[in-house]
Amino acid sequence: MPKVALYDITGSQVGDIELSDDIFGVEVNTHVMYEAVKNYLANQRQGTQSAKTRGEVRGGGKKPWRQKGTGRARQGSIRSPQWKGGGVVFAPKPRDYSYKIPKKFKRLALKSALTSKVQDQEMIVVDRIVLEQPKTKEMVKVLANLKASKKTLIVLPERDEAVLRAAANIEGVKTAYVNTINVYDILNCDSFIITKDAVNKVEEVYA
Repeated sequence: MPKVALYDITGSQVGDIELSDDIFGVEVNTHVMYEAVKNYLANQRQGTQSAKTRGEVRGGGKKPWRQKGTGRARQGSIRSPQWKGGGVVFAPKPRDYSYKIPKKFKRLALKSALTSKVQDQEMIVVDRIVLEQPKTKEMVKVLANLKASKKTLIVLPERDEAVLRAAANIEGVKTAYVNTINVYDILNCDSFIITKDAVNKVEEVYA
């Protein structure tokens, strides 16, 4: 059973916390993490790209020159793809890029991502995050005390307006809840800060 240090917001170690083997001690599967990240990024795509085909561009109703006898290549329209201002071959059109992956597959990827953070010593467990005021400088002070990297993910057990407002304007810092964390955000951060209550909730939800 993996064990990590437990800190308070001043950066002082106040004890240790044992983590569940089922969540934070599994065998890391890089392939399922890759598939989960690919799925997440695909689902974020708007799919609004669009270009016109030769049938949609304006003009080109008349044949540029006669078929034979000019010495030039035959042309049917000045809006063919090889002409300036012509249509696009296989023009991209709006489409939905999202797709689903199995629930067990997604859960295994999440467990692998959490385990990798423990193994890489990038997981920082805090007893709780309580700010005197919901101000950016207060959160900056907390992150400095915890020696967090520039790219940090803060995971809370539930919505906390003070923490959300304090972290909103800090570049590279993102907040999430236990029920909204995903593999991409976990792997994309250099410091994974999670509260003790959030750890217990993760173990309860994803066990």
